[in-house]
Amino acid sequence: MKHKKLLTIYIVLLLVVIAAMTGIWFSLTKNKVIRDYPEIQQEGILRIITEYNQSGYYISGDTIEGFQYELSQAISNISGLEVQISLGSRLSNSFRQLADGKYDIIAQNIPVTSEKREDFLFSDPIVLNKQVLVQRSTDDSIPPIRTQLDLARKELYIPEGSPALLRIQNLEAEIGDSIYVIEDQTYSEEQLIIKVAKGEIDYAVCDQQIAKTYQEIYPQIDIDTDISFTQLQSWVVRKDAPILLDSLNGWIERIKKSGVYDNIYKRYYKKH
Repeated sequence: MKHKKLLTIYIVLLLVVIAAMTGIWFSLTKNKVIRDYPEIQQEGILRIITEYNQSGYYISGDTIEGFQYELSQAISNISGLEVQISLGSRLSNSFRQLADGKYDIIAQNIPVTSEKREDFLFSDPIVLNKQVLVQRSTDDSIPPIRTQLDLARKELYIPEGSPALLRIQNLEAEIGDSIYVIEDQTYSEEQLIIKVAKGEIDYAVCDQQIAKTYQEIYPQIDIDTDISFTQLQSWVVRKDAPILLDSLNGWIERIKKSGVYDNIYKRYYKKH
């Protein structure tokens, strides 16, 4: 009899737990905000997050400039939507905020990878780019790295959540040796380049376009060693916003056909 009572209590407790979990699940599902293009169009606002640099958004004198900023303004003109731009310090945070619905688009040059495609949607390519090794060219005590085999046992700095991590992990397998990757939680690609230039760290990995920009400011850095092949890089939207993706691709196509894209691209990239 005692065992039957205990069994009954256990079953009741189990049913209570299941009911509570079901209630929580329904509550989360009910409160989840669906924000695809129809909802964006109804509000009239497109929320974009980018980064503060010459590729994203920056202030020059009394003017706002930046490759992603100017593309977003061109999209605003075509779509008739008000574009609200926010600045993110780390790409990993931007992905989380995108998934949570705080933003609609990450406007950065993000490499298209199978890993990220499982959770997000990528636009048609925005640019072709690649990742390069940033090292000092004026430090005679450290010979420059010229082949990927020489990366073995080296410490490479990248920002936390950088897409470069997957490429470096693949390189480890290719060269059959360890590469020590330090994901910096504080500094962006641009700040890591400056730390290399000042001799505070020896190696960083970043986009070639950003590296070219900073080489003009810090000629003591060397960016001639490739880490990756040339990659397609795109903007990113949530997995549950396929209509927004179709609209975004349509806007990009119109911008490219009109010649506006070429003018923006030349202003920020072809000058190098």
